[in-house]
Amino acid sequence: MDLKSGYPFWAVRNGLMRAYPPLRQALRCDVLVIGGGITGALVADELARHGHDVAVVEQRDIGWGSSAASTALLQYEIDTHMVDLAKRYGEQAAVLAYRACADAIPALQALAAEVRGVDFRRGDSLYYASRRRHRDDLRAEFGLRRKHGFGVHWLEPGDLLAAYGFQAPAAILSDLAASLDPYRMAHRLLARLQRRGARVFDRTTIASLRPISHGVVATTADGVQVRCGHVVLAAGYANERWLDQRVARNRSSYAFVTDPLPAEALGPLRRTMLWESARPYLYLRSTADLRLLVGGEDDAVDVPARRDARVDRKAHRLVAKVRRLFPQLPVKPAFAWAGTFAETRDGLPFFGAHPQWGPRVLFAMAYGGNGITYSMLGAGLLRAAIERRRHRLSGLFGFARQE
Repeated sequence: MDLKSGYPFWAVRNGLMRAYPPLRQALRCDVLVIGGGITGALVADELARHGHDVAVVEQRDIGWGSSAASTALLQYEIDTHMVDLAKRYGEQAAVLAYRACADAIPALQALAAEVRGVDFRRGDSLYYASRRRHRDDLRAEFGLRRKHGFGVHWLEPGDLLAAYGFQAPAAILSDLAASLDPYRMAHRLLARLQRRGARVFDRTTIASLRPISHGVVATTADGVQVRCGHVVLAAGYANERWLDQRVARNRSSYAFVTDPLPAEALGPLRRTMLWESARPYLYLRSTADLRLLVGGEDDAVDVPARRDARVDRKAHRLVAKVRRLFPQLPVKPAFAWAGTFAETRDGLPFFGAHPQWGPRVLFAMAYGGNGITYSMLGAGLLRAAIERRRHRLSGLFGFARQE
């Protein structure tokens, strides 16, 4: 699957950081992780640091799939409002999902501090009402989050104009958000794993999986076999090919990044990421080198050639939206791209075993706008499954919740 179009900034900025050999000889391991992006890297790191013998295989170059196209907004706020999750699964489950995502951000910060050089930055998240009729929904969302102790603040139109320089009917300001370079994070994690004895292979495609009594046999497209206790499928949206059941729908999202801007021009955007209540939503954040990264204009296109043809037009639409908010901001795309992402019906991910495959084939499907945050949580959830322990998120983030 071709997961991106155009010139994703992280790949342009970092280049091909490190090459790994393809798998040419049979091997054995405790856990085979299929997928060498940020999700696979986080899962492999979690397993290896707790004593599991891990091997990672990636069909492209490491990090060259969706990780290179990710805009890497790290938020505890899920695309589905807490209020709506509460209606669907109950208030306790909704709070559990949001609280787990909130806990994942400082955990990612600690991990980024270990590997270093991944541009991790803490900041705020401003969620604003795109239209007047959205104000009441935001107010209800604010009330439920405040009730359960989340650090949120309510902003009226005058507050927004004074603090951020744009007009909107209302907004929720959260003091817990972050950003990083996902491509560099994946590379640095996997390079560290290799130094510590884990085996990492790229340009290696797994063609078949065969569960056996005490493990799984994975066979590459070249006929090389891997015998392992468990397989973790962390191949992003390509995971869908392993399931008869459709659990998400693929969509395309578009983004661009500017050249570095003056710090005074960015103003509060240096620390605060913005996103809106309209769907699909516009979002903005700055980078460590003072660029403005803008995304949105999502659509249902899942054909790479059609998506490619839309990149420039979508970038111009995003520019127009930003200029309506901030007319004084000199916004011009330096690089523009599109990437595939998947949406589940409830905005939650899927981690764990699926009845189709049994307990030794595990899925890491960090779908939606919280992919990296979900992956950090899912790494612990999958380790618990491999170690036959209960995990507080296994029901809510598992396939059993699917209606």
